[in-house]
Amino acid sequence: MDPYYADDEVQLYLGDMREVLPELQVEADLICVDPPYAETSLAWDRWPDGWPTIAAAHANSMWCFGSMRMFLDRRDEFAAWRLSQDVVWEKHNGSGFARDRFRRVHETATHWYRGPWSGIHHDVPRAPTEFDPKDRTVSASAARVPHTGTIGAHRYEDDGLRLARSVQRLQSVRGGLHPTEKPLPLLSKLIAYACPPGGTVLDPFAGSGSTLDAARQSGRRAIGIEADERYCEAAARRLSALTLPAA
Repeated sequence: MDPYYADDEVQLYLGDMREVLPELQVEADLICVDPPYAETSLAWDRWPDGWPTIAAAHANSMWCFGSMRMFLDRRDEFAAWRLSQDVVWEKHNGSGFARDRFRRVHETATHWYRGPWSGIHHDVPRAPTEFDPKDRTVSASAARVPHTGTIGAHRYEDDGLRLARSVQRLQSVRGGLHPTEKPLPLLSKLIAYACPPGGTVLDPFAGSGSTLDAARQSGRRAIGIEADERYCEAAARRLSALTLPAA
């Protein structure tokens, strides 16, 4: 099967992932996917039945974007996976036009895995703290947490970094190539957490290629599949524009 686009780090294929992915026989370190939620009447917003089961044959770790309704409605299709955590993307602006509900200003990314947790790559990114204490030498003697055991008194030098928060507040992509395009800083954090440097990220619903772009920029290889040729072409243009010509 020939890729629609390819360079040294990225391969992009055109077609239904349920048909293309088994043919590729690829084993990825991470699946990072934003499937159709099937919550609107738009022609492209149709849930591809059975895709989580197919995906499970090609990776043991997966980030999947979705809504609470989507995950509950499709929970049986994730039977091959175990849920580890959820991360909330808080948008700068809401979506949806329902007047009888809270204004929806977030989406959820859930992390799923297969097999023993010890075999899954997980490296939480660290980010600058929101506070800037004057004294960066901190005493931990008062920070004992009973349910995790007693830690003896000690001191450490605060480097100003903290584990990335489970709520990520980032601007939505304005004027993007796809109506549900996710911001690169968010995708980069998810990829850094679950895919080792030099590993392979698989996106079975590649859209405009944001995940492929984020993976390549972070030093990972990427494989994408997109069923709509309009977006496949947009992704190919995006990726080729980011490829520097050989010297």
